[in-house]
Amino acid sequence: MINPKKLEMAYKRYSNNFVDGIKFEDVKDKYDASKSKIEKLVEQNDIKKDHILLINLNKIFSYYLSLWKQDVLISGENNPEGLKNMQKVVFYQCMGQDLYTIRYPEMILGYSFREVVITLVHFTMYGWEKEENILYDFVVHHFGGHLIYANEENRHIWFLLELYLQYRNKTIMGTNKQLHLAVKNSFKEAGQRCASIPDDLDVYDEVLERWFTGDLQEIESLISTMSLYHSALASEIGQLGEFGDFRYGFYPFEILFLLHVRRKLGLPVPTQPDGLLMNNPEAKMVFGDPEPYPKWDPVLQKIDQFYRENYSEYIPNRHGELF
Repeated sequence: MINPKKLEMAYKRYSNNFVDGIKFEDVKDKYDASKSKIEKLVEQNDIKKDHILLINLNKIFSYYLSLWKQDVLISGENNPEGLKNMQKVVFYQCMGQDLYTIRYPEMILGYSFREVVITLVHFTMYGWEKEENILYDFVVHHFGGHLIYANEENRHIWFLLELYLQYRNKTIMGTNKQLHLAVKNSFKEAGQRCASIPDDLDVYDEVLERWFTGDLQEIESLISTMSLYHSALASEIGQLGEFGDFRYGFYPFEILFLLHVRRKLGLPVPTQPDGLLMNNPEAKMVFGDPEPYPKWDPVLQKIDQFYRENYSEYIPNRHGELF
């Protein structure tokens, strides 16, 4: 049972974090400082230090995270430009990181497995199929290795990845059912770390068995269960754990993705899910079909052009113009 007052207070902390805590002006100052550093490196064409370009992508991500929160969470606008640019940065973090697998094989990643899966399903929701396929191929190619460290504890991420695979009729490690168990067993046999991978997906196990039901009442009940699960964990905002973070704590992307795939398949969806979680400004963002690409960030564009010109093996070079 959720304590409504506790949930409302948690949401207030979630919102205020980007008003009283992380201030947009401070994040922009760091972005501007990073911009100057990147422009200097690109101008000097300093290949020996170009890993600094990759490291500084985090500043661009943080800038657009703050912008998204300002536009949608604080101002209540239907403007996903910041969110789209955040995920575009994650895409280029993956593409850039691939260049350093030999030079810096243990380099700390600027992204997580969770962030990559969230990006993959959002590209799907945006209708950016070309970029979605490139990112999926990257995930499959590096799955379980240093670049896609899949010892993932969050149940909703395994749910999202499995739902994505079933929707797209794709597989990882030869399967798209009970993926977390297949991965865990495979890692265990190979002597890889897998202790964080859950043995069950809790509420998501039932949803994965019935997500394609044609019964509206059944899917409403499943979504209500997912919403309660998410809300209970989000009420612990600020603490470690699933949905306890200030990036996505009250953004129900796992439910939005389920609604998206059902709409695309012509299956019935609830018209107005109940509750604070499903009725906050982030949850009510409307995406176009397809969603327009965001305007290029000038710093990100410089980095992409630098890698394209200096590294023939850079993955985007195989695919022409992107975004």
